[in-house]
Formats: sequence, C-alpha cells, structure tokens
Amino acid sequence: MVKRNAPRLRKGILLIVCSTAILFMACGIWLSLWSAGEIKGIIAGRFNEEQLALARNVSASIERELSLLVKEISLLAKEISAKPGDREAETKTIERGLSRILENGVQKIEIVAPEKGLRYIYTPYRHWTETEKPGSGAEPVPDMEGSDNRSVWISRPLIRPSGIDLILAASLPGKTPRQLLFYININWFLAPLIKDIRSGQTGYAWLVDENGVFLFHPDAGFLGKSAFEARGNKDPSISFDKINFIQKNMLKGQEGTGWYLSGWHRGITGQIKKLIAYSPVMISESPSRKWSVAVVAPISEIEGVIQKGYVRQFLFQGLVILVILAGVLAIVLFEMRWSRILEKKVHQRTEALKKSEERYRSLVESAEDFIFSVDPAGKFLSVNSFTANFFGSRPEAFLGKELASQFPEDVAEKQLALIKRVYKHKKSMRDEFELKTGDHQIWISANFMPLKNEDGEVSAVLCIARDITENKVLERQLINTEKLASLGTLAAGVAHEVNNPLGVMLGFCDLLLRKTEKGTQTFEDLKTIERQGLHCKQVVENLLSFARVEEGDSEFADLNYCVNDIINVVKHTLEMSHVELVQSLADDVPMVKGNPRQLQQVFLNLINNAVVAMKGGGVLTIRTGQERIHRKAVVQFEDNGVGIKEEDMDHIFEPFFTTKPEGEGTGLGLFVSYGIIAKYGGSLDCVSHAEGIPGKPSGTIFTIKLPTRKRNE
Repeated sequence: MVKRNAPRLRKGILLIVCSTAILFMACGIWLSLWSAGEIKGIIAGRFNEEQLALARNVSASIERELSLLVKEISLLAKEISAKPGDREAETKTIERGLSRILENGVQKIEIVAPEKGLRYIYTPYRHWTETEKPGSGAEPVPDMEGSDNRSVWISRPLIRPSGIDLILAASLPGKTPRQLLFYININWFLAPLIKDIRSGQTGYAWLVDENGVFLFHPDAGFLGKSAFEARGNKDPSISFDKINFIQKNMLKGQEGTGWYLSGWHRGITGQIKKLIAYSPVMISESPSRKWSVAVVAPISEIEGVIQKGYVRQFLFQGLVILVILAGVLAIVLFEMRWSRILEKKVHQRTEALKKSEERYRSLVESAEDFIFSVDPAGKFLSVNSFTANFFGSRPEAFLGKELASQFPEDVAEKQLALIKRVYKHKKSMRDEFELKTGDHQIWISANFMPLKNEDGEVSAVLCIARDITENKVLERQLINTEKLASLGTLAAGVAHEVNNPLGVMLGFCDLLLRKTEKGTQTFEDLKTIERQGLHCKQVVENLLSFARVEEGDSEFADLNYCVNDIINVVKHTLEMSHVELVQSLADDVPMVKGNPRQLQQVFLNLINNAVVAMKGGGVLTIRTGQERIHRKAVVQFEDNGVGIKEEDMDHIFEPFFTTKPEGEGTGLGLFVSYGIIAKYGGSLDCVSHAEGIPGKPSGTIFTIKLPTRKRNE
C-alpha cells in the first residue's frame, strides 16, 4: 500500500507545487501587468501634461504674434495719419511696414476709401490703385461696428479657394473716412509657429477657429473644413464621439487633456488611440473670439517603449518564479520601489525648479537697485519693486509705458539712444544720469545689457542702475580739497614773500615813532601806518595758519562751553541786529579734538556771516550733538537769511572770495575756518538755498564735525 500510494503522493505534491508555482506565477504576472498599467497611466498623464505645456506655448506664441501685428497696424495707422494727403510718404511708410511684417504672414496691405470708391493695394513687389464698381467682386469693406476695440478690428477666418485669410482693420482719421487693412495668410502666419511642433517622435499640432473649422492641420485636406465632419467623411467606420466631445470643450475656450480614437496617423491607417492636450487662443476680447490649439500623439509611442521592457521582464520573472517562488515578491517590491523613486525624482526636480525660480525672483525683487527691461521703443516690459517704489507706483502699472513717463525728458532721450545702440551693436552700454526727486538730486549709474533669444537676436534690453550720489559728493569734496590744498600752497608762498618786507616796514616805523614827538601829526600818521601794517601781518598769519601742515594741538575742548562762551561775546551784536537766537545743545557731547580759542574763532566767523545774511533780522539756530557710529561731535549753525547762490557754492572756501560789498569783508573767514577744522581732522560742510527759488525757504546751514576723545587719551 505504501509503494502504491507513494507515486500518488509524489503526484499530489508535484501537483501542489506546480499549482502553487502556477498560482504564484499568475499572481506575479497579474501584479506585473497591474504595475505596468499604473506606470503607463502615470507616464501617459505626465506625457499629456507635457503636451499641454506645448499647447500653451503655441497659444502664447500665436497671441503674441497677433498682438505684434495689432501693434504694427496701430503704429502704421498713426504714421499715415501724421501726414494726411502725402501719397508718396504714405507709400514709403506702408512699404517699410510691409517689409517688417511680411514674415508674420501679411501678404497684402490695403487702404480703402469707401466714399471715393478707391482701394490702394500694396504687395511685397508692387502696389496699385483700384476703383470699386458695383458688382466688381471686390473685397467688402470690414464692418467694425459692435467692437469695443475701435482702434483695431479682427475678422473671422475667410475661407477661399486660394487659402484661408484673416483681416486686421484700423480706421484712419481725417476728412474722408478711410481704413487700413492687413490681409494675413493663415498658413503663412501659423506655419512657423505650429508646423515644427513635435510631441514624442511623431506627434503634431492642429488648430480650429471658434466655429470648429480647421485652420491648420498636417493633412492639407482638412484645412477649411469642419472638425466635426472631416474625420467622419474620411473614415465613416470609426466613431468620433470622443474627439467631438473634446472639440466642443475646445470651442468653449477650455483647456485640458484626454484621449480619442482616430483612423490614421502620419500615413498609418487603422484604429489608433491618441493622447490630446488643448489650450485656447484669445483672438479678440470684444466680440469674444477664441481659437483652440491641440497637440496630439499616438499612445502606442509610450506603450511600445514600456512593452519592450516588460516583455523581457516577464521572461525573467517566469524563470525566477520557476527557480524560486520568493523571487516574485522581490521583483514586485523592486518594481514598487522603482516607481516610488521615479516619482520622487520627478517631484525633486519640480521642487528644485520652483526654488530656482523663486530664488531668482527674490534676488531681483530684494535688490536695492533700479532693474527693468524695455523693448526697442523704450517701453517697459518688466520692473522690479525697488524701481516701482522709487517712482511711487506698482510694478504692473509700468508695463507698456514709455521711459519718458517716469524719467525726465532729457534723461529718457539719452536712455533711448543707448537702448538703440544696444539693439544695433548687441553689446552693453553704460552711462550716468542725474535725476531730480523733489528737493534732492541724485546720480545713477546705469548699465544697459542685451537679452538675446535662441537665434542670438536682441529681444529686450535689461537695465541695472545704482545710486552713486554719495560717490559724486565725495568726488566733489576731493576736487574741492585738492583745489584748497593748491591754493594753500600758493598762499604760503605769497605770505612768506610778503612777510619779509612787511617786517622791515614795521621795524622802521617803530624807529620813527621813537624819534617823533607824541601828539604831532607825524606821530599820528606813523601810528596809522603801524596799524595797517599790523593788520596786513595778521592777514598773512591767517594765510600761513591755513597753509601750514601741522599735527595739531594735543589738547581737547568742551564743545558746548566754546559755543556758550562765544554766544556771550556776540549776544549784544545779535540783539542790535534783531536776530533771534535758538539753542539746542545736547548734554552728552564728549570732548572734541581742538584748541578752544581757534574753535571759537571758527564759530565767530560763522555767526558773523549769518548776521550779515539776515539784514533786517531773522533766526539763528545753533545745535550740538554727536554721531556715535563715526565717533564725531556735530555743531550746526542755521540761519534764514538770503542764502548762497548755487554758482557761488564751489568758491566759498577759496581765499579772498566774498559775496559781501567791497570794503565789508576780506574773503578769508571761511578760508581760515576750513583750515582750522581740517587741521584737527574734522569737516566743514555747507547747504544753502538762495532767495527766489519757488517752494524752498532761503537760508544756510554750516555743519562742523570734529573727532571726539578716545578712552585712552
């Protein structure tokens, strides 16, 4: 019994093993097919998303090119209207315009004068005039009524035996109503934008208008025919309900993706499943008119690639399952992991692209520079937030506006000239401009750089400009300092030459005084000579003190004490001159480097100048404070007098320069004061507004900055 039952047991075990192997193999095959289907679905969805991106790009290209033609006809209409009645100038203008837009599909330009019954026709090679007669079969004059866009009217596609045309019309103002017409060959217009579109290896794009008529299709037999009828007429054996449903959504101006069955593709016939993505094309807003572009490709291109890989994989899985059933689980896990990795990589690359775009946008928006781009006409294409905030508006408010709408006319003209040079030479250009903003003037350094397209042509100009006002101020101060240094050297030489004979004169004058009896006329005359000689000596000493290069005294002064002390001296003078004194002295001003007497001499000079500038009375304000960052103390003298003229500002620190009447000043006060302050490492600056400037009160502010004492001094 055991021997008889053993073969049965082996057969049973073998059957169980085979059944188990077949079951696991079937499960493995089923899992593989399921995984393949999922991956096919994912890849098909991603493929359709790419097709949708292609459709959107084509839609944007068509809208952009059509917008360009609208701008061209508007510009041409303005140029023609600028010289009414000049036929020769009108002809040249149209010929130039036609040469620009010929590659955009414009095959003919007409000017129609309905009241005169005339048509002026222009083609690339010739132009002529036709007289309209009743029943002549001439093209009807477009009816532009019913459109809110009165400047440019766009016709519906005109299907003719020679092809499909589109008409753009613009009114020409004048005594006799006329219209400017662009005749666009749809095939010429669309072919450069759609013909070379490829989705996968054999996919293509087609376009329908708002009535569902094919305007572009690789199959020339479909052009000008209804998209709902052309396929059925070509192959009645296939149901096209799926694509007809999709086309109805397309005519509603929707965008999306899907699939449908077709009877042919690139010369291959038979039932073919195709993936489709479609996007609307805005042609006219009022009346609303939309076309729709679709990008299609056979799903077999995706399935074929996947199928080849999975045939090999199934064979490998079968062998592995026959050897060991556990291999099925490993392969399934491997496939699931591979699918997750694929999705993860796609997600990572998408996130990286988003971060890169956000980083670039953040960089441009956070930059405290003027950054904007313009077209050849100097109209803004983009503006960063800093530029928009500077001019007090939002970035989107600048788009389409000219440079002259924000910049002064002379600055805008210079910028436009540079932009034209960038377009011509395809190289960056740099220049500096002065801008007036309210009461202030700023300088900007602008760099105009070409932005090139794939063909190497300049598509726009990017401008990056920076505020260099502070550099200009420093440059001006350096020039002034150098000039004063040269004058100081000259003054030192002159002073030394004058000092020697002056000493001899004073010496002999002293000898004569000793020999002359007091009270006589001769004695008084000699005293007068002595006084004037001593005055000359003091002037020479002032010149030498300014020109002499010294280390300066090592002592320090209390700034508030020096100010109060000199105020006590001039208080009576201020009262007699009807000058009101306002003091704003800070309590925490540290000791400053400088000799108290010399600093008081500077303060006295500035106060006297303020009193002279306020004849008839005024207000003199004296302030003290400190700059903690730069470790400097500050004292200001502000008056509301007549001010200093702008042309005199560069000369106020020069020796012997004065705006006072002859005999009332030597022109050395500010000259010597500047030398004293500079000797102690400080600075003396002046800001002034002269009388007669609208919207600006007259007056002058002198600001002195002196270094403070360090802790270890």
